[in-house]
Amino acid sequence: MYEYFLGNFARAEGKRGGEFFTPPSVVRVIVEVLEPSSGRVYDPCCGSGGMFVQTENFIRRHDGDPADVSIYGQESVEETWRMAKMNLAVHGIDDAGLGQQWADTFVCDQHAGVPMDYVMANPPFNIKDWARDEQDRRWRFGVPPAGNANYAWIQHILSKLAPGGKAGVVMTNGSMSSNTGGEGDIRARIIEADLVSCMVALPAQLFRSTGIPVCLCSSAWTRPTGPDRCCLSTPASSATWWIALSALWRVPMWPALATPITRGAGPRRRP
Repeated sequence: MYEYFLGNFARAEGKRGGEFFTPPSVVRVIVEVLEPSSGRVYDPCCGSGGMFVQTENFIRRHDGDPADVSIYGQESVEETWRMAKMNLAVHGIDDAGLGQQWADTFVCDQHAGVPMDYVMANPPFNIKDWARDEQDRRWRFGVPPAGNANYAWIQHILSKLAPGGKAGVVMTNGSMSSNTGGEGDIRARIIEADLVSCMVALPAQLFRSTGIPVCLCSSAWTRPTGPDRCCLSTPASSATWWIALSALWRVPMWPALATPITRGAGPRRRP
């Protein structure tokens, strides 16, 4: 019920609603791709906490025990942080992992040194005014440009993964091709480190804060290689198909996200 009212509130707020509310369909894609079952689940920009609620729902649908996961999150806006605390309380989820107060993830990582088994995030896109420290140890693959925080979010998320951990992050499609401020070099190093396991292109008009198309990038420290890698493009007509069937398929990865998968290159049914 609380999620229902959050959705209505986000609709009423229009563009600002996208700052704290990720559409449940997008959250479900992330959760079902990562398949959390136990361990630490983290969202560095948790908004109203939808990732955590969907994680618990996923575990229950698969006859698991939600008590097997621990929730860790961070939010920089006080009002949104309070909404997340309330959302978790309504669903009976321990909110201790949201910290004692709101805080900027780049300025003060409240979970520094804590390795995460699953990281799920829908960070704000293309943020130009962010707390950039060129000496930050999180920039393993290169210092992100001052005018765009996209690759700061990506590298922060990668820095949090435990051995065997998995991450799913929503990014603009432009993040897959941008070369501004060294982003192309950072992206190349991440790919060369073999950390990208899946790219899912989602249709436009999914978010109230922006109409641009976005993609889901999935990363893992241990993952399939060779022929088990591919990209999946989901045009608007097939978006519902992907959301409904994502749990039934294992998605391989191909070098470029250019066209929808065709016969012989499609996702394969799990054994």
